[in-house]
Amino acid sequence: MSKTVNVTMVVLLIVSHLITPVMLIWGWIRWAQWSKLKTIPSILSLSGFVLATGSAILAVSSIAYAQVHRFGFYDPSLMKIMRWGLMLSLAGFLFAVGGAWRRSSLRWHAPVCAFGTFAFWILAAEGE
Repeated sequence: MSKTVNVTMVVLLIVSHLITPVMLIWGWIRWAQWSKLKTIPSILSLSGFVLATGSAILAVSSIAYAQVHRFGFYDPSLMKIMRWGLMLSLAGFLFAVGGAWRRSSLRWHAPVCAFGTFAFWILAAEGE
């Protein structure tokens, strides 16, 4: 592999496995303390954050399920899980970008978490 591909994979790995879990936990704590849904951008940020959290929950639960049930090569159920994870992350990112224009408690947490879960699913698909 080329050097660029290796660097890209390392960056995606760091974002998806280190930064995203920290931002998810920090974001929910921050939202619980500052939950003010007065504007459309704050609602959009929360929606994106919820979708990114759903994608992360799907990732963790699919990893736990894979410990019990071994997925075959290109298993149809695994492909559906990956498709749902990618779609949740992409929708979360679109909502999060829509909410990033105004100050809110999840203004930057939502797009970072959505991008991180998207990076996880890209790495998972690449590993398949």
